[in-house]
Amino acid sequence: MLDDLPEKSAGAAKSGAKNWGINNDYAALREVLLGRPTHYRWVEAGPLIGRTLANAHMTGVKFDHKLALAQHAEMVSIYERNGVECHYLESDEALHRNFFARDSSAMTPWGPLVCHMQLKCRRADYASVIKFYQSHEVPIWNYATAGHFEGGDFVILEPGKALIGHGGERSERAGSEQVAGFVRKENWEAVVAPINREFVHMDGLVVPLAPKLLVACVDALEPWIVAQLKDWGFDFVEVPYSEARDLGVNLVALGNEKVLSMKTSPELNAKLRALGFEVFDPDMSMFTLGGGGVHCLSQALRRDAV
Repeated sequence: MLDDLPEKSAGAAKSGAKNWGINNDYAALREVLLGRPTHYRWVEAGPLIGRTLANAHMTGVKFDHKLALAQHAEMVSIYERNGVECHYLESDEALHRNFFARDSSAMTPWGPLVCHMQLKCRRADYASVIKFYQSHEVPIWNYATAGHFEGGDFVILEPGKALIGHGGERSERAGSEQVAGFVRKENWEAVVAPINREFVHMDGLVVPLAPKLLVACVDALEPWIVAQLKDWGFDFVEVPYSEARDLGVNLVALGNEKVLSMKTSPELNAKLRALGFEVFDPDMSMFTLGGGGVHCLSQALRRDAV
């Protein structure tokens, strides 16, 4: 695998204990970065949890920390049963949402990109992620500094192509353009695209599933983005808006035709099973109602190269 990665990544890997990095987001997942929701609570943190809190008087939904811990543990058990080594950011009472590990950094073929988060309750999440990478001898590739940028807006479609989002409330265009510039300097194509704030990050709209196959809420993407993806030869497993608004797109490809999805996406899960995928669909309601799905909770650290 080391020989398959770009030269810069290979050199970085040799300096550490393992070959960290991904050049895709659909081949066999080997190692993942998670957190521990020890201090998790529901707070105003964007449109998804805002909708939950605004409607709670009618829906009756309430935060249950014990249930959240059990749901997170079930997700971890699915990773472990599928041979994925799990790593964890340190819990910190002040950083009570840092277990949404997708956003404080983004893994690339060249090492991790440390992000610059916008929400006040998450601005210092960089501290725990930098500490993790330093303690595991993972050379940091770059830092987002030109504007706010979060890892959920960095989508590796396939080797050589990245889709980078910005909705303004989380990632800003300046930050996304800077990150796209970093990627282009590595001789990859990078397309920067606006998204509706309702979906928070690009990984609420597009996530790779297999070679040339994306899970996507096509109706919520700008037509020119859909045209670009089709021009690149991608097909779609389409997620209806009713499921996408509840983070249906936000799944994790485990590789080897296995997918970590969620119970709240029955229509999508049925489509995936019809295509021959083995689907794991735990109940993650304490997290989807609280602002993030399984993709938000997980940062791929190492996948088989393609």
